[in-house]
Amino acid sequence: MKETITFIGNGNMAFSIAMGLKSNYNIEVVGRDLSKLDKFEDQLGIKIEKNLLKDFDITDKNLILCVKPANLVEVGSTLKGVADELYSVLAGTTLESLQQNIKASGYVRAMPNLAASVKLSMTTLVGDEKLKEKSLKLFESIGQTLWLDSQKQLDIATALAGSGPAYLALIHESFCDGAVKQGMKRDDAIKVANGLFKGFGELIGSTHSALLKDGVMSPGGTTAAGYSALEKNGVRYGCISAIEEAFKITQK
Repeated sequence: MKETITFIGNGNMAFSIAMGLKSNYNIEVVGRDLSKLDKFEDQLGIKIEKNLLKDFDITDKNLILCVKPANLVEVGSTLKGVADELYSVLAGTTLESLQQNIKASGYVRAMPNLAASVKLSMTTLVGDEKLKEKSLKLFESIGQTLWLDSQKQLDIATALAGSGPAYLALIHESFCDGAVKQGMKRDDAIKVANGLFKGFGELIGSTHSALLKDGVMSPGGTTAAGYSALEKNGVRYGCISAIEEAFKITQK
């Protein structure tokens, strides 16, 4: 018999994770608007249990908390009972804040990303050691997992892998724009960039980034010219700064 996972919240992240888990778990979703829950079910493509948030009883349930961080106090005040397990994907929300607002027997912070919907998330976790093995198994259903040593490490990982899809989307779009500027058709540029990203994702898993760069860059060649332009325009520093600024937000 499949275990039931209860999502508190029905936004994009909840949907992405549910897409990854739906084959191995029964899905329950709790939200404010029944019509939105119906839409969530239709898009997920399976039958789910739907409940409204007001006075929802979480007793003995395994929860994945997917609301906006600013709504934690409000949402916590509407929930009744004591959950068995609470997995929170709220960026920058500490274990202590979770404990103060939602009652549970165990707590884990997790930071997946939107690739969860295609089971390719990079999910980092931290929390109660008694839930370590179970939480790793749970989130392995949607991709790779890594248990970290502290909440600070998770916040850094949030800035990197949690927010990372947006950074890479910007780079992808910019590469396509560059190809179009030089005369390539937009559709062709997108297909070429898509192939680049897919292949790179496989290569980087087994080869150090510096070695990949050196393997492509020949003396006086096209890659050297393009790489020099990236350095000249501060791409490296821009990426470092992006992680720094995103991390700062998790600490507020």
